[in-house]
Amino acid sequence: MAKLLIVDDDFDIVELMTEVLESAGHVVHSGRTGEEGLKVLRASPLPDAILLDVDMPVLGGPAMAHKMLLHDAGEENVPIILCSARSDLPSLASEMGTPYALTKPFELSALLTVLQRAIRERVAPASA
Repeated sequence: MAKLLIVDDDFDIVELMTEVLESAGHVVHSGRTGEEGLKVLRASPLPDAILLDVDMPVLGGPAMAHKMLLHDAGEENVPIILCSARSDLPSLASEMGTPYALTKPFELSALLTVLQRAIRERVAPASA
């Protein structure tokens, strides 16, 4: 069982991922923007991984990750799984220093596989 944070402005994606991950035994919290994600992150025990959308209103995924790094309270050590339909997702993930990325739309099996990998390896972003 892992503690997870999903930050995505697409309600349907959050709902589906939450259902799948909770049925797999995980505890899931969520936010709809990077700002909400930061509030949830700072109001709860640190998650084991964050599933983070790239493009969101108010504060996008890369900006949220940068704020986590600057806050320097353990948040910078949480693995981030970038989720996006952007064609440049692999290069963006590389720029952020995270080896974990899911291209939307993704198979639920791919979600579980990359999540298990992130929790096992615990590689935090090298830079944000």
